[in-house]
Amino acid sequence: MSILENKIPPPVITLSFAVLMWGVSLIVPSLTFSLTLRLPLSLLIVALGSFFCVAGVVSFKKAATTVNPLKPETASSLVSSGIYRISRNPMYVGFALFLLSWGVYLSSPWTVLGIVGFVFYMNKYQIIPEERALTTIFGAEFTLYLSQVRRWL
Repeated sequence: MSILENKIPPPVITLSFAVLMWGVSLIVPSLTFSLTLRLPLSLLIVALGSFFCVAGVVSFKKAATTVNPLKPETASSLVSSGIYRISRNPMYVGFALFLLSWGVYLSSPWTVLGIVGFVFYMNKYQIIPEERALTTIFGAEFTLYLSQVRRWL
């Protein structure tokens, strides 16, 4: 049985916040920001987010450990190399960048609230419980890692 408070997969959470951001953009006036500027900037941010997500998955696969964030208790090794030297949660950083890209595309400054909400939600319901589980599994090794690498960036 998973010990996390969150039982919803992070991609579904990300999509939920994206829908909320879209709803906000329909209600609150957007900036006049040319599509010829918004689209390339959005695509650039998506590419950066994709890099973080893929690098995180690749690091987990190389370590032959689970990628499933809903079951951290099944982790077989602590991954602290590759992208995990920069961020303890690169896949969540990638998802936040996807939301930033979406906000840029929607060109509504109020959509930033969706990104803030996502980060708050992920910290409270996903990351903190994950960190508790990983501390139980890996002990001092994980505690040292916590002191060396930032949660997000």
